[in-house]
Amino acid sequence: MNGRLKDREYLAGDYSIADMASYPWIRSYERLGQTLADFPDLKRWYESIDRRPAVVPAVKVGEEKRSAASLRDDDEAHRNLFGVRKRA
Repeated sequence: MNGRLKDREYLAGDYSIADMASYPWIRSYERLGQTLADFPDLKRWYESIDRRPAVVPAVKVGEEKRSAASLRDDDEAHRNLFGVRKRA
């Protein structure tokens, strides 16, 4: 992605579904042991998306939903998502 963003503001030139779909995957970079400083064009893109007016409240809603519903304690949710009971 860093290479793709070297000469353009967004992944497909203009802001598009490609950016909307990719952004959530990049949000977990720290948990994956990455640093955006290693990818300057990706960092610029990420910070740009992160500041978009529609993204700010969407991220907050996602964080609230994740904190409200824990699969660790919900056998039914785990079964619905993965088709099996969670392991004890």
